[in-house]
Amino acid sequence: SQTITGNFASVIHGLNANHLTDQVIQRSKRMILDTLGVGLLGTSTEVCHKVTQYSKIYSSDLSSTIWGHLDFRLPPLYAAFVNGVAVQSLDFDDTWHPATHPSGAVLPAVIALSEAFPQKKKISGLDLLLAFNVGIEVQGRLLHFSSEARNIPKRY
Repeated sequence: SQTITGNFASVIHGLNANHLTDQVIQRSKRMILDTLGVGLLGTSTEVCHKVTQYSKIYSSDLSSTIWGHLDFRLPPLYAAFVNGVAVQSLDFDDTWHPATHPSGAVLPAVIALSEAFPQKKKISGLDLLLAFNVGIEVQGRLLHFSSEARNIPKRY
C-alpha cells in the first residue's frame, strides 16, 4: 500500500501539459498577470528595497531577474525571495481558502528557476504554465492536509 505522501508525489509527478484545460490556462494567465502587476508595484515598497539591498551581497553564475531592476541579477533562490517579497508587500495578491496567497509564493520561484536554465534548455510558455499550476496544486493540497490551516479566518 502506498503512503499518503507517496500518493501525493505520484499525482504531482504525473501531471503534464495535457492536464491544462483551456479554462485552467486562461485562469492561470490572469493570475500570472495580476501577480506580476502587484509585484511590480511592490518593488517600490520599503521592505522590498531592504531585501533587495541585502540580497545584493550574493552572486552566482546562475542568475535571475529582480523585477524592476535592470542593473543587477541574483541567484534564483534570492531572486525568488526578493520578487516574492515584492508581491506580498502590498498584500493585494490573489487568495483562496484555506487562507493563502498562492501565486505570490509560486510565480516568483517558477520564473526565477526558468531564467536560470541554460539557453539551450529554455522552457516553453506551456512548461511555465504547467510548473505554475503544479506549484499552486501542491500548495493547495498541503494546506488542505494541514490542521494548522483550518479556520484561519476564524482565528484572526
